[in-house]
Amino acid sequence: MRSDKKDNVILKLTFDFSLKIIKYTETLEKEKKFTIARQILKSGTAIGALAREAQNAESVSDFIHKFKIAAKEMDETEYWLELCFISYNHQEAKLLLELLNDISKIITKIISSSKNKIRIKI
Repeated sequence: MRSDKKDNVILKLTFDFSLKIIKYTETLEKEKKFTIARQILKSGTAIGALAREAQNAESVSDFIHKFKIAAKEMDETEYWLELCFISYNHQEAKLLLELLNDISKIITKIISSSKNKIRIKI
């Protein structure tokens, strides 16, 4: 991760989460669970990509929009991880769900505080 991104908490958390998702999906692929691995890989890494993309948003509305899409990707990732935990009893999925919950709280706060900035300007 570039040094200018290391001070941004959400970028660091989502980048680290993406790395863990990559490792977890490799485990799923070794177990020949290719379809669910691909789903988790796509949605789980999209969260960090969208958070990073938001850093170059054209407006506050665009910034919020990118984080709202990240929130949708979080919901999808949560769904797939819950399936893995319940179906395969993967403890790693449970740990990823806990990390995702922490990320979710921060992204929800980012969206909320950004919306407040728009209201204050009006």
